[in-house]
Amino acid sequence: MALLLGPAPSTAAEAEWWNPVARPAPDSRIDVTGEPFKGTDAKGQVRGFVDAHNHVMSNEAFGGRLICGKPFSELGVADALKDCPEHYPDGSLAVFDFITKGGDGKHDPNGWPTFKDWPAHDSLTHQQNYYAWIERAWRGGQRVMVNDLVTNGVICSVYFFKDRGCDEMTSIRLQAQKTYDMQAYVDKMYGGPGKGWFRIVTDSAQARQVIAQGKMAVVLGVETSEPFGCKQILDVAQCDREDIDRGLDELHRLGVRSMFLCHKFDNALCGVRFDSGTLGTAINVGQFLSTGTFWRTEKCAGPQEDNPIGLAAAPNAEKELPAGVSVPSYASDARCNVRGLTGLGEYALRGMMKRKMMLEIDHMSVKAAGRAFDIMESESYPGVISSHSWMDEDWTERLYRLGGFAAQYMNGSEAFSAEAKAKDALRDKYGVGYGYGTDMNGVGGWPGPRGADAPNKVTYPFRSTDGGSVIDRQTTGQRSWDLNTDGASHYGLVPDWIEDVRKVGGQDVVDDLFRGAESYLDTWGASEQHRAGVNLALGHPASASSTEWWNPFATYAPGRAVDGDRGSRWASEWSDDQWLTVDLGSPHLVKRVTLDWERAHARSYRIEVSDDAANWRTVWSTTTGDGGLDTALFDATTARWVRVHGVQRGTQWGYSLHEVGVHSS
Repeated sequence: MALLLGPAPSTAAEAEWWNPVARPAPDSRIDVTGEPFKGTDAKGQVRGFVDAHNHVMSNEAFGGRLICGKPFSELGVADALKDCPEHYPDGSLAVFDFITKGGDGKHDPNGWPTFKDWPAHDSLTHQQNYYAWIERAWRGGQRVMVNDLVTNGVICSVYFFKDRGCDEMTSIRLQAQKTYDMQAYVDKMYGGPGKGWFRIVTDSAQARQVIAQGKMAVVLGVETSEPFGCKQILDVAQCDREDIDRGLDELHRLGVRSMFLCHKFDNALCGVRFDSGTLGTAINVGQFLSTGTFWRTEKCAGPQEDNPIGLAAAPNAEKELPAGVSVPSYASDARCNVRGLTGLGEYALRGMMKRKMMLEIDHMSVKAAGRAFDIMESESYPGVISSHSWMDEDWTERLYRLGGFAAQYMNGSEAFSAEAKAKDALRDKYGVGYGYGTDMNGVGGWPGPRGADAPNKVTYPFRSTDGGSVIDRQTTGQRSWDLNTDGASHYGLVPDWIEDVRKVGGQDVVDDLFRGAESYLDTWGASEQHRAGVNLALGHPASASSTEWWNPFATYAPGRAVDGDRGSRWASEWSDDQWLTVDLGSPHLVKRVTLDWERAHARSYRIEVSDDAANWRTVWSTTTGDGGLDTALFDATTARWVRVHGVQRGTQWGYSLHEVGVHSS
């Protein structure tokens, strides 16, 4: 049905700014009454919930026929909420529904107005992000939503049904445009540009202004397997630095402010954190079809581990493999991806930092995530997000220490509350709020019903967390949803799920979630304000206890560690007690030293400072160095000379540093 616009029926309705002057008819109900909260709290902080990971436009991804239905349509709800054509009359050809849900894939394809079989918490192929359902979440207290533009070229290419090409960047552009179109669609209901509640924001100050007005700030992110065309084939990168710069510039112009560097498949930028079980096998097949290689594992170097790949069969996926090729088996004690952050990946990460974009650390292998943390710590860059429980939890304090933001996947209320409480002490220590990642239309599955007789069930109607709105069962067409018996079937049930979390986990969990908007914007704002600290060591005189000499065509002199070139290095002789000293030229405040080790690193070493190059005081030390990029943080002190003093080598060779950085902040 066409969008019907008309004048507001009364002056009183005009005063109710949260209600549109004209809504399509017929349409979904919202079933929330009361004015949405505006403004900030007594401390000047914004309030509200954060969904740090959603996929509003994934119906436009994967060739356009994997996720059925649209989040909005100018032709109305009946056009938006209808199934894919091949699902009629009984779902027999709903191939992806069969793969993801099991059974025979059969279902009633009719959406509006009956909605017999979808949306549902376990139906992964039908639209869950209809605009009116998102509106209900906003009315229930959500104030930030990250819309991750998502696709996968391999899934698109092997899926039977599609109505467009499979180029990932083409899909990302389309999804970005559709998000702006949805903003205009909502604006039209409210009387014109800028008047609707769905506001795409491109900086944290703009987001704060939107939330203070009582509206929802929508942030664009990207989650795709081959950003900028940066795939790898047989371990050979199919992109270069120019491609990365062009891609980052284009995404930034589109309004994208956070992104994943890799997702599901290893690419030219980084290795991924594995999927498990049958899904893991299927994705490993996709990895082979995309890259020519299967995942490769090794024993982990630290306590962090990637997900176990598992050995479950995935016959529908495995039949896509060439004759004679099969998915390999994996040792149970080799839980880490051999692929970390590549040189191109480091270049992309530093490019994101220059553009003040936030890195989504989830889906990175622990090897890649560890290196990414090293780089961001070396620059004191806070812009790191874990948005849906795909980061090893042992990284959590490292993320908070840096200034990042964490959200948990939208698990059932019991599991969600338990995980939230497990990190209470850390959030209190760093004074941060919490978020959730719904991942709707992301083919992940959502909380099922706890049952009509479950203890502490949701009782309708209930009040919003701020107390200003009353929320009843949500009705669309002829169907009403009850979280107790239907589970989290669509986005409109996010407020109901939060009430379930309150009932099961207590008010403290929800209070932390309600502080999420402020914490997310703190991370974003600090990223925008970040300035790369001046490297006090750059270009200054350096001396060392020794210099390795074995190649007449190369020099490993001490000055190579402070020349600003990561391709050069200082190297010592092959014995334990060695040092490198940098003369800063005059006394400076010193607080942070960064060390970019070559493979020959120190296991035990200390950072020393001096006022006269004769009397040294130790400001930092370690006995567990593992190479890579180290950041030594210590209480600020004034010194002219800084010395890296190796005590015990980590290899059979000497000590070798690509670059030493000395900073005042």
